[in-house]
Amino acid sequence: MPWVDEKRLDDEAALQALDTRDSLRSLASAGAQVRRALVSAEDAGIERVSGGERPRSVLVAALGGSSLVCDVLDLLAEPGSPVPVLTRRDAPLPGWVGPLDLVIAVSQSGRAAGPLALAAEAARRGASLLTVGSADSPLAEVSARARGVHVDVAIATPSSRTALWSMLTPVLLAADAMGLAHVPRSTLERVADVLDAVAEECRPSSESFVNPAKVLALALAETVPVVLGDGPLAGVAACRAASMLARTARVPATHGALPDAASQLVATLDGPFGGGAPGAVATPGGDIFADPFLDGPAAPRLGLLALRDPELDPQAAALADAVIASARDAGAVVHEQEARSGEPIERLASLVGLTDFAATYLAIGLGLDPSVSRHVTELRDRTG
Repeated sequence: MPWVDEKRLDDEAALQALDTRDSLRSLASAGAQVRRALVSAEDAGIERVSGGERPRSVLVAALGGSSLVCDVLDLLAEPGSPVPVLTRRDAPLPGWVGPLDLVIAVSQSGRAAGPLALAAEAARRGASLLTVGSADSPLAEVSARARGVHVDVAIATPSSRTALWSMLTPVLLAADAMGLAHVPRSTLERVADVLDAVAEECRPSSESFVNPAKVLALALAETVPVVLGDGPLAGVAACRAASMLARTARVPATHGALPDAASQLVATLDGPFGGGAPGAVATPGGDIFADPFLDGPAAPRLGLLALRDPELDPQAAALADAVIASARDAGAVVHEQEARSGEPIERLASLVGLTDFAATYLAIGLGLDPSVSRHVTELRDRTG
């Protein structure tokens, strides 16, 4: 089983030594990313998106560390958007996209093949374009040729995973301007405050027994993690958390959202990690009489990270309570995290901010650099 060195998490020098590209510092800049992105978007003329008119439809293209942009816009626009909002990770561009539609392409580097190809094809068909990425990049050039709006990523970070708010903020500002979702500048400024507060609580100098991100990292260590959102909003945060655990901490994690994932999660409690297999007895504290030399190493237990939305309706909240109770009874390690109050994007930011930090601390606690993966580098070399 993996082993997290708790002392390493409380040693600022050790944290800095392993975090070679300053991922923790970049995550702490999330609030600043929002504020700088608001200025960049306004300087770019975000109000000119789609000619200042509401498009027939909106298609958002993003992948990898930027993919949460698609999920968030879909979440916020779904309840009241007057036009369809769709997402796409890669080519081809749907055949119906034309001059009446808007394509939003997001890539921190401005070179991601999927969003770049979709933006280029959208420009060829005469669709309106909003692009978010690096200045002087191929994506920016496509947007300029198509007379679209390009917003530069305002704050440089080592990866798209740590640049989320630089890329998401202009898209949300555009959605508000077009009446697709209610995310005004004032709300985004409060989001920046929420992210600042999370960064302060999760700062490296905060000791592991009071730092909520370090507490969460230690809770998920030596488990098979499952991240569960108790509804649509927390479900988006759960998807991001599972992605960060896999890509940053190198810990395979699954995720789901209620109500769909209820039976799927509860069924795993019968399996080898849930402590509910036939003849098994749930032992939340472990078997104190087990001998690791005679009995072999203990199997990792299921680790349930339940992300909670305080604005969830009572019936949905009751289902989440029942699932969590079942997990505890089965002997799974359970950690609940409730979002802060506020508008939907504020609540989402509080969950995403915390789990981003937790995944990064988990990587460092395992002795890994959160930004550098040998196997990812090898994969890029093999695929050109």
